[in-house]
Amino acid sequence: MKAPSPPRPRTRTASRVAAVQALFQSEQAQENPETVIDQFVRHRLGDTAAEHGYEDGRIPDAEVPLFAQIVRAAVRQQDTIDTMVTEALPADWPLSRIDPVLRALLRAGGAELAATGGAPAKVVINEYLDIARGFFTGPEPGLANAVLDKLARLLRPAEF
Repeated sequence: MKAPSPPRPRTRTASRVAAVQALFQSEQAQENPETVIDQFVRHRLGDTAAEHGYEDGRIPDAEVPLFAQIVRAAVRQQDTIDTMVTEALPADWPLSRIDPVLRALLRAGGAELAATGGAPAKVVINEYLDIARGFFTGPEPGLANAVLDKLARLLRPAEF
């Protein structure tokens, strides 16, 4: 009997995880997003990262073009995305009160939902929900799901 093959890497998920981390780093360190993208590409993604696995925040399976596209879109459209996220949040939860990792996740997800020709909205929501569950054990994944669902319905009404 043939041994089961190992699961295929989820390269698009890895790209999204890296984008959330890069957006977080850019905001927290107040670094230019292009500088952060370059740092990730040189030290945390792809073949260089594969030598060390997932240790120290490395993400060897990420697709660099998708990663960079998400980060650039999230930064370019940040004001618009932040406005939509703020409107989707409960009135007593301003965006500044949201955990910075969750804020980065919502910006990345919002950027993907605003893009045309990308993954279907439900796929994007599910991907970021999985990522949220990887970072949080409390109510944050539920909040991410609710906010991204509202954004998707605004940005892609034809898919619902």
